[in-house]
Amino acid sequence: QVQLVESGGGLVQAGGSLRLSCAASGRAFSSYVMGWFRQAPGKEREFVAAISVSGGRTYYADSVKGRFTISRDNAKKMVYLQMNSLKLEDTAVYYCAADLGITIATMSMAEKYDYWGQGTQVTVSS
Repeated sequence: QVQLVESGGGLVQAGGSLRLSCAASGRAFSSYVMGWFRQAPGKEREFVAAISVSGGRTYYADSVKGRFTISRDNAKKMVYLQMNSLKLEDTAVYYCAADLGITIATMSMAEKYDYWGQGTQVTVSS
């Protein structure tokens, strides 16, 4: 099992930047594919980014490609989401997720992830 705790959310103006962190505890962190998802009010949870167990491969939703960067530090059991050029539509609660069995075909599917953090609010203002 792995426990996840997100931090780093807050209020930022459009065009600004934030870095979200996800701290993991438990065993075998380096065996988990990690993902970031977000959920805006009244909307379904949507995929943002995912990273392979080694960190060598990253995947992004089209809506954030070129603006967001996912990374991980297996020694520290941390995952990060650097968010630049933030837009109003990036406002949401951001969740960190983990799973052992994620593949390229399933990494964007929230229902395939077994472990979730509590979420951190990101609000982008004009």
